[in-house]
Amino acid sequence: MPLVRRGLPVGEEARTSAGDLLELLARGSVDERWSAARRIAGELGDALALDAALASETEPRVREAIFTGLARIGSPESIAALALRVRSDDASIRTGALDALRTIGVGVLPYLPALLRDRDTDVRLLACDLAIGLPATETTSLLCQVLVDDPDANVCASAVEVIAEAGTPEALPSLRRCAARFPDDSFLAYAIGIALERVAAPSSNADV
Repeated sequence: MPLVRRGLPVGEEARTSAGDLLELLARGSVDERWSAARRIAGELGDALALDAALASETEPRVREAIFTGLARIGSPESIAALALRVRSDDASIRTGALDALRTIGVGVLPYLPALLRDRDTDVRLLACDLAIGLPATETTSLLCQVLVDDPDANVCASAVEVIAEAGTPEALPSLRRCAARFPDDSFLAYAIGIALERVAAPSSNADV
Protein backbone atom coordinates (compact mmCIF):
# COMPACT_ATOMS: atom_id res chain seq x y z
CA MET A 1 0.00 0.00 0.00
CA PRO A 2 1.56 3.36 -1.00
CA LEU A 3 2.39 5.83 1.71
CA VAL A 4 0.36 9.05 1.67
CA ARG A 5 1.59 12.21 3.39
CA ARG A 6 -0.73 13.25 6.16
CA GLY A 7 -2.49 16.61 6.25
CA LEU A 8 -4.14 16.71 2.82
CA PRO A 9 -6.40 14.18 1.09
CA VAL A 10 -4.97 12.39 -1.94
CA GLY A 11 -4.99 14.69 -4.98
CA GLU A 12 -5.72 17.81 -2.94
CA GLU A 13 -2.21 19.29 -2.72
CA ALA A 14 -2.40 20.98 -6.12
CA ARG A 15 -5.68 22.64 -5.11
CA THR A 16 -4.57 23.89 -1.70
CA SER A 17 -5.76 27.45 -1.14
CA ALA A 18 -3.57 30.29 0.04
CA GLY A 19 -5.26 30.12 3.43
CA ASP A 20 -4.57 26.40 3.69
CA LEU A 21 -0.90 26.92 2.86
CA LEU A 22 -0.57 29.57 5.54
CA GLU A 23 -2.27 27.28 8.03
CA LEU A 24 0.06 24.41 7.16
CA LEU A 25 3.09 26.68 7.49
CA ALA A 26 1.97 27.67 10.97
CA ARG A 27 0.65 24.38 12.34
CA GLY A 28 1.51 21.50 10.02
CA SER A 29 4.01 18.70 10.46
CA VAL A 30 7.66 19.30 9.56
CA ASP A 31 7.09 17.96 6.03
CA GLU A 32 3.95 20.04 5.63
CA ARG A 33 5.64 23.22 6.85
CA TRP A 34 8.59 22.59 4.52
CA SER A 35 6.31 22.05 1.53
CA ALA A 36 4.13 25.03 2.45
CA ALA A 37 7.15 27.34 2.69
CA ARG A 38 8.29 26.32 -0.78
CA ARG A 39 4.83 26.74 -2.28
CA ILE A 40 4.16 30.06 -0.58
CA ALA A 41 7.37 31.38 -2.13
CA GLY A 42 6.73 29.94 -5.56
CA GLU A 43 2.97 30.43 -5.86
CA LEU A 44 2.10 33.34 -3.58
CA GLY A 45 5.35 35.27 -3.27
CA ASP A 46 4.28 36.17 0.26
CA ALA A 47 7.50 37.36 1.91
CA LEU A 48 5.71 38.68 4.99
CA ALA A 49 4.14 35.29 5.73
CA LEU A 50 7.47 33.52 5.39
CA ASP A 51 9.21 36.04 7.60
CA ALA A 52 6.49 35.78 10.25
CA ALA A 53 6.93 32.00 10.31
CA LEU A 54 10.58 32.41 11.28
CA ALA A 55 9.52 33.86 14.63
CA SER A 56 8.37 30.45 15.85
CA GLU A 57 10.01 27.96 13.48
CA THR A 58 12.69 25.79 15.11
CA GLU A 59 13.17 23.03 12.53
CA PRO A 60 16.37 23.69 10.51
CA ARG A 61 14.97 22.11 7.35
CA VAL A 62 11.92 24.36 7.39
CA ARG A 63 13.99 27.42 8.22
CA GLU A 64 16.19 26.67 5.23
CA ALA A 65 13.12 26.44 2.98
CA ILE A 66 11.89 29.79 4.32
CA PHE A 67 15.22 31.51 3.71
CA THR A 68 15.46 29.98 0.24
CA GLY A 69 11.94 31.21 -0.45
CA LEU A 70 12.71 34.74 0.69
CA ALA A 71 15.78 34.81 -1.53
CA ARG A 72 13.74 33.44 -4.44
CA ILE A 73 11.10 36.15 -4.03
CA GLY A 74 13.79 38.83 -3.87
CA SER A 75 11.29 41.66 -3.38
CA PRO A 76 11.98 44.78 -1.30
CA GLU A 77 9.82 43.23 1.44
CA SER A 78 11.83 40.01 1.50
CA ILE A 79 15.18 41.82 1.45
CA ALA A 80 14.09 44.14 4.26
CA ALA A 81 12.94 41.15 6.30
CA LEU A 82 16.24 39.36 5.78
CA ALA A 83 18.21 42.48 6.67
CA LEU A 84 16.37 42.63 9.99
CA ARG A 85 17.11 38.95 10.64
CA VAL A 86 20.83 39.67 10.40
CA ARG A 87 20.36 41.34 13.80
CA SER A 88 18.90 38.19 15.38
CA ASP A 89 20.42 36.81 18.59
CA ASP A 90 20.05 33.33 17.07
CA ALA A 91 23.25 32.47 15.19
CA SER A 92 21.46 30.08 12.82
CA ILE A 93 18.95 32.79 11.89
CA ARG A 94 21.76 35.27 11.23
CA THR A 95 23.59 32.75 9.08
CA GLY A 96 20.47 31.86 7.11
CA ALA A 97 19.65 35.51 6.51
CA LEU A 98 23.18 36.28 5.34
CA ASP A 99 23.24 33.31 2.98
CA ALA A 100 19.91 34.40 1.50
CA LEU A 101 21.10 37.99 1.07
CA ARG A 102 24.24 36.77 -0.68
CA THR A 103 22.04 34.84 -3.10
CA ILE A 104 20.05 37.99 -3.88
CA GLY A 105 23.27 39.86 -4.64
CA VAL A 106 23.07 43.45 -5.83
CA GLY A 107 19.50 43.78 -4.57
CA VAL A 108 20.86 44.18 -1.03
CA LEU A 109 22.69 47.41 -1.92
CA PRO A 110 20.04 49.84 -0.58
CA TYR A 111 20.11 48.08 2.81
CA LEU A 112 23.86 47.75 3.30
CA PRO A 113 24.63 51.30 4.50
CA ALA A 114 22.30 50.87 7.47
CA LEU A 115 23.75 47.46 8.32
CA LEU A 116 27.28 48.83 8.11
CA ARG A 117 26.32 51.56 10.60
CA ASP A 118 24.43 49.26 12.97
CA ARG A 119 25.18 49.73 16.67
CA ASP A 120 25.85 45.99 16.98
CA THR A 121 29.49 45.26 16.14
CA ASP A 122 28.69 41.73 14.97
CA VAL A 123 26.09 43.02 12.52
CA ARG A 124 28.57 45.49 11.03
CA LEU A 125 31.21 42.80 10.78
CA LEU A 126 28.86 40.40 8.99
CA ALA A 127 27.55 43.15 6.71
CA CYS A 128 31.05 43.73 5.33
CA ASP A 129 30.97 40.26 3.84
CA LEU A 130 27.76 41.04 1.93
CA ALA A 131 29.54 43.77 -0.02
CA ILE A 132 31.72 41.23 -1.79
CA GLY A 133 28.94 40.34 -4.21
CA LEU A 134 28.47 43.92 -5.41
CA PRO A 135 30.20 45.68 -8.31
CA ALA A 136 33.73 46.59 -7.26
CA THR A 137 33.04 50.32 -7.30
CA GLU A 138 30.10 49.91 -4.93
CA THR A 139 32.07 47.58 -2.67
CA THR A 140 34.88 50.11 -2.47
CA SER A 141 32.63 53.08 -1.80
CA LEU A 142 30.72 51.36 1.01
CA LEU A 143 33.70 49.84 2.76
CA CYS A 144 35.96 52.87 2.51
CA GLN A 145 33.45 54.61 4.76
CA VAL A 146 33.89 51.77 7.24
CA LEU A 147 37.67 52.13 7.11
CA VAL A 148 37.61 55.80 8.02
CA ASP A 149 34.70 55.82 10.49
CA ASP A 150 34.16 52.50 12.26
CA PRO A 151 35.58 52.46 15.80
CA ASP A 152 36.11 48.69 15.92
CA ALA A 153 39.34 47.22 14.56
CA ASN A 154 37.74 43.84 13.85
CA VAL A 155 35.05 45.42 11.68
CA CYS A 156 37.72 47.35 9.82
CA ALA A 157 39.72 44.15 9.35
CA SER A 158 36.67 42.51 7.79
CA ALA A 159 36.27 45.46 5.44
CA VAL A 160 39.96 45.31 4.55
CA GLU A 161 39.73 41.63 3.64
CA VAL A 162 36.81 42.28 1.30
CA ILE A 163 38.54 45.25 -0.31
CA ALA A 164 41.66 43.14 -0.83
CA GLU A 165 39.54 40.66 -2.76
CA ALA A 166 37.08 42.90 -4.57
CA GLY A 167 38.11 46.54 -4.16
CA THR A 168 39.53 49.15 -6.53
CA PRO A 169 42.54 51.51 -6.29
CA GLU A 170 40.22 54.24 -4.99
CA ALA A 171 40.45 52.43 -1.64
CA LEU A 172 44.16 53.18 -1.21
CA PRO A 173 43.80 56.47 0.74
CA SER A 174 41.18 54.98 3.05
CA LEU A 175 43.33 51.93 3.71
CA ARG A 176 46.20 54.19 4.75
CA ARG A 177 43.90 56.25 6.99
CA CYS A 178 42.66 53.07 8.62
CA ALA A 179 46.24 51.98 9.34
CA ALA A 180 46.91 55.35 10.97
CA ARG A 181 43.79 55.02 13.14
CA PHE A 182 44.93 51.68 14.62
CA PRO A 183 48.74 51.96 14.77
CA ASP A 184 49.12 49.29 17.46
CA ASP A 185 47.05 46.56 15.80
CA SER A 186 49.60 44.29 14.13
CA PHE A 187 47.04 41.99 12.50
CA LEU A 188 45.17 44.89 10.94
CA ALA A 189 48.44 46.43 9.76
CA TYR A 190 49.37 43.14 8.09
CA ALA A 191 45.95 42.83 6.41
CA ILE A 192 46.12 46.42 5.19
CA GLY A 193 49.58 45.80 3.75
CA ILE A 194 48.24 42.90 1.69
CA ALA A 195 45.22 44.93 0.57
CA LEU A 196 47.41 47.85 -0.50
CA GLU A 197 49.43 45.55 -2.73
CA ARG A 198 46.39 43.89 -4.29
CA VAL A 199 44.23 46.92 -5.04
CA ALA A 200 47.17 48.87 -6.44
CA ALA A 201 46.88 46.71 -9.58
CA PRO A 202 43.65 47.87 -11.32
CA SER A 203 43.56 45.01 -13.82
CA SER A 204 43.07 42.43 -11.07
CA ASN A 205 40.03 44.16 -9.59
CA ALA A 206 38.26 45.71 -12.54
CA ASP A 207 34.48 45.45 -12.76
CA VAL A 208 33.26 42.66 -14.97
